Amino acid sequence: MGAAGIIVEYNPLHSGHLRLLEAGRAALGPDTAMVCVMSGNFVQRGDFALLRKHARARAAVESGADLVLELPLPWAVASAEGFAAGGVQALAATGVVEHLLFGSECGDVSALERVAAALLAPPFRDRLREVLPGAVSFAAARQRALTGLLPEEDAALLESPNNILGIEYCKALLGQNAPLRPVTIRREGSAHDGTLAPDTHPSASGLRALLRQGKREEALSLLPPAVARAYELEEAAGRAPVFWENSHRAILARLRSMTAADFAALDQGREGIWNRLYDASRAAASLPELLAAAKTKRYAMARLRRMVLWAYLGLTPGDMPERVPYLRVLAANGTGCRLLSRMREAAAVPVLTRPAQVRRLGPEARRLFELEVRATDLYTLAYPRLSAAGGTEWREGPVILGGPAPC
Repeated sequence: MGAAGIIVEYNPLHSGHLRLLEAGRAALGPDTAMVCVMSGNFVQRGDFALLRKHARARAAVESGADLVLELPLPWAVASAEGFAAGGVQALAATGVVEHLLFGSECGDVSALERVAAALLAPPFRDRLREVLPGAVSFAAARQRALTGLLPEEDAALLESPNNILGIEYCKALLGQNAPLRPVTIRREGSAHDGTLAPDTHPSASGLRALLRQGKREEALSLLPPAVARAYELEEAAGRAPVFWENSHRAILARLRSMTAADFAALDQGREGIWNRLYDASRAAASLPELLAAAKTKRYAMARLRRMVLWAYLGLTPGDMPERVPYLRVLAANGTGCRLLSRMREAAAVPVLTRPAQVRRLGPEARRLFELEVRATDLYTLAYPRLSAAGGTEWREGPVILGGPAPC
C-alpha cells in the first residue's frame, strides 16, 4: 500500500480539498493511502481554527483521508517556511509516506522545484542582501533578487499564494533531503483569500467570512457533508464557531502585560516591528485597531497576527525544537490503522495514540506537549459557550473510524 502525505489546515475543509484527495489518488493509484499532517487549534495566518482539531480531523477522515497527524503548535503558527518545514519533517518521519501532494496555481512541479533550488543557492542570498534594504517588503525583495537567476515566468510564481507554499514545500524537501516525491495538482476555484465565486470551489477564507457575517446556512450549503455535520455538532455543543474575536480582551490584556523586551524577543527578523506592536498595544482598544496601527507596507498582516498570537500563547522562538519530536494521531480509519502498524516499526520518532504516552518521552517532547496543553486551554476560552474545563489535551484520544479501537 503506497501512501501520500498532505500538509493541511482544513479551516474548514472544502470541495477544493476533496478534489486534491481525488486527483491524488487518480495520479498515484486508487489504493493510495492519504496521510494528512494538520494544524491543531491555531493556524498559520495567526488565527484560531474555526473548529477544534479533533472535530476537523474526524471530518477529514469521513471525507477521504485515512490518517490525520497533528502538526505541532510552533510549526503550525510559523511562517510559510516554518510551516512547510515542520510538515515535511512529520511526513518524512512516518517512514511510510512516499509522496508529498499539494495544490498550486501553476500545477507544474518542475517549475516550483527550480524556484526552490534557486532560493537555496548562494547567488540568491547574495542578491537578497543587496536589494532588501530598499525593498517595500520581503516578498518584493525576494522576487526582485531572483531576477536574472531564473526566467521571468519562474520568478513570477512567487506572486501566487499556493505556488509560494508549494515552493516552500520543495525547499523543505531539498533542505532536509527528505525521501518524498513532490506531486502538485493545479488549484481550481476561488482565490486563496478571495471572495466566493459561483459554480466553483470555495476558499476557506470565503467560507469563514460567510460565518462571520451570520450567513450560516449559505456557508453550510457549500461545505462537504461531513464538515457541515461536524460544524452542526460542535455548534450544538457550544464549541463553534471559534473566532479570535471571542478572545480579543484576553489577548489585549496579555499584550498590555508584556514588557518591551518581551515584544523584542518575538521579532526574529530584528526589523523593529516589535516597536510598532508594543506602542499599538498600549493605545488600541481592539485587535483590528492594534493591527491597523502597526501595519505598514513592509510588514504582511499575517506576520503581525502571528506575532500577536505567539504573544498571547506565551510562545517564544526558543520553543520550536530542532526537529518534530513525536507524531500525534488525531484520527484514522481502517487503512490508517494499518499504516500505524507499519509506522510503529518504520517511524523515526515515537507515534502517540494516547496523550499519556508523552510522559515516557524525553524532556523536549514533554515541554512541547505542555505547550499544546496550555494553548488548547486558551483556545477553549474562545468557545461561544464557556463551559470547557482545562486539561482537555490529556483526556482526548484519536478518533478511530472503521478500525479497531484503539488501533
